Amino acid sequence: MTTHRLAIYDMDRTVTFRGTYTGFLIHVARRMAPWRLALFPGVILLMLAYVLKLISRQRLKEMNQALMIGHNVERARLMPHVESYADAVLASNLRAGAVAQIAQDRADGYRLVLATASYRLYVEPIARRLGFDTVIATDHLSQDLRYVRAKIAGENCYDTGKLRMIKAWMAAEAIDRAHAHIRAYSDHVSDAPMLEFADTPFAANPHTPLAKLAAQRGWTRVDWA
Repeated sequence: MTTHRLAIYDMDRTVTFRGTYTGFLIHVARRMAPWRLALFPGVILLMLAYVLKLISRQRLKEMNQALMIGHNVERARLMPHVESYADAVLASNLRAGAVAQIAQDRADGYRLVLATASYRLYVEPIARRLGFDTVIATDHLSQDLRYVRAKIAGENCYDTGKLRMIKAWMAAEAIDRAHAHIRAYSDHVSDAPMLEFADTPFAANPHTPLAKLAAQRGWTRVDWA
């Protein structure tokens, strides 16, 4: 018997047109310390180092944040810019088709979960505006309650790590997988573990590797404007 209905969405390029992390860094730097924009070429170099496998994806995110925002940022100073960034995402970086599907899943009685590698810090304001019930995301390790550190707590919510975090959340919520029906949506092949875990997986605006995998597995493809 199904007792839980979950609709789990990736965020970047699934719900949004574009990735949100670089935009977040630029948005906050421009408002808090415009001089840091001169350091942006360093972000490009760090991305190259990641592509060359010189640094991990997790370390890439930490170093980019330290470069563009700072190692330690007072939360009270940061949050107004986090909120204004969420407004900017909703104004110009949302797929109308994704928004419509979110509304349909809500109407169908599904609990809405946003599961993303992006930072919880700015994902939660976006999720709140979109009416999501739960956020599963990459967390910051805070030095204390007043500061946000450029350091990840636990896992980067990505690939198999994302699925582990989804399962851990379900266990904490006493959601038995055998009694749950899960819809899952993603654009990227790194979310294959999450899509395989779902009862009804959707390749949403998939890039080529996921489009090929979805065709092989018989997963439904959706292309949202």
